[in-house]
Amino acid sequence: MKTINDNEIMIKVDNVRKTFGKKGGVITQVLDGADLEVRKGEFVSLMGASGSGKSTLLYLIGGLDRDFQGDIEICGTGIRRIREKKLSRIRLGKIGFIFQFYNLVQNLNVEDNILLPSLVAGRSRASLQKDLDDILEITGLTDKRKQMPSKLSGGQQQRVAIARAIISNPEIILADEATGNLDSKSGAEIMELFRRINQEKGITILQVTHSQKCATYGTRTVVLENGKTIDADAIRVSSEKEGSRFPMQYSFASQNAY
Repeated sequence: MKTINDNEIMIKVDNVRKTFGKKGGVITQVLDGADLEVRKGEFVSLMGASGSGKSTLLYLIGGLDRDFQGDIEICGTGIRRIREKKLSRIRLGKIGFIFQFYNLVQNLNVEDNILLPSLVAGRSRASLQKDLDDILEITGLTDKRKQMPSKLSGGQQQRVAIARAIISNPEIILADEATGNLDSKSGAEIMELFRRINQEKGITILQVTHSQKCATYGTRTVVLENGKTIDADAIRVSSEKEGSRFPMQYSFASQNAY
C-alpha cells in the first residue's frame, strides 16, 4: 500500500459561487458559497438532489469551467486565474477524469484507448508498456487488450475508462456518476475497483453519486444543499437527535441501486 501524508490538502474549494444565465435574463444560482477540503488519500463521495450542482462543482474542480467566484486549489495551486497552458499541465499530470459515459474511441482497441491521452501528451508507447501491463491487470482487462469497445460490456468499457484515467499516475481522480449506466453487479465491481485503487495506489478520489450504497465505498460523504456543502455525518447526528432517520431528501437511491 502506498504511503500517504494525510495532512496534505489535495483539493480546496473556498466560498465558490456559480451562476448560469445571462445578465438581463433568468439567473440560476447553482453554487452559493460552497466549501470543501479533500486530503491526500481520501475517497470522498459528493451527493445531492438532482440539480444541486454536484457535477458542476466537480467540473469546476477539474478546471473544465473557470467561470465562477471564489477560489479552488489543486495540490496547492489556485486554478481560477492561472494561464490555460499551466492548467492543462495540472489536468494532464495530476487529475484523472472518469465520466458516466465512457467516451471511448470506437475504432481503437482497449490498449490504444487507454494509451491515447498519454501518447498525445508526448509519452512514448515503450515507456508506457509496464504501466499498461500493470493497469490491465488491476482492472481485469489483460485478456481484453486487443478487443474493440463494441465487443465489451458496459462494465468492461468503464474499466477501460478507469484504466485510461490512472495510467498517467494522477494524484486525484474525479468521477462523475461512474456507475450511472451500469447494472448493480457491474456497478459494485466498479466501486470495488475504485476502493482498490484508492487503498493500493493512494490516489485521492472525489466521486459524484446519487446512490447511498456507492457513497459508502468512500471514506467520507459530503452533501450539496442550497448551493452549500454539508458534512453528511453532521446531518445524520442532527436527525438522530431529533428522533428521525437520515433525512428523506438524501435517500436518492435504494440500497441495491447503482
